[in-house]
Amino acid sequence: MSLGRPGAHRVALIDICASADLLSGGRGVRFEVDVGGRNAPAFAIRYGGRAFAYLNRCAHVAMELDWQPGVFFDFDAEYLLCSPHGAFYDPATGACRGGACTGHGGLRALNVIEQDGRVLWQPDGYAEPVHQVI
Repeated sequence: MSLGRPGAHRVALIDICASADLLSGGRGVRFEVDVGGRNAPAFAIRYGGRAFAYLNRCAHVAMELDWQPGVFFDFDAEYLLCSPHGAFYDPATGACRGGACTGHGGLRALNVIEQDGRVLWQPDGYAEPVHQVI
């Protein structure tokens, strides 16, 4: 699948998961991206009925947020939580909302869309698909 824009190159959409796999405030789905030639963990979640995706990297210290795979929300499903640091992020924007990330920025968002019951990631030049070595 690809997005076509007049005058732009066609960008392939990368399938992450079925839309039904993401429940609002529930477990996220982890996936890998390439950032600067290195594999980097990323994740998709649902919040307020919409799918969002971010690099799985705390703004405070470059560690993954989930201490259990796919567990990104706090107990009230109000914020994304960096379990090692206690940093809180807005699920809809990735902005820091308190804790250790204060003064360090927010999460790096990845572009996702939902189409035909699937959550699809659109690489943006910063995060690219991981190249499989065969």
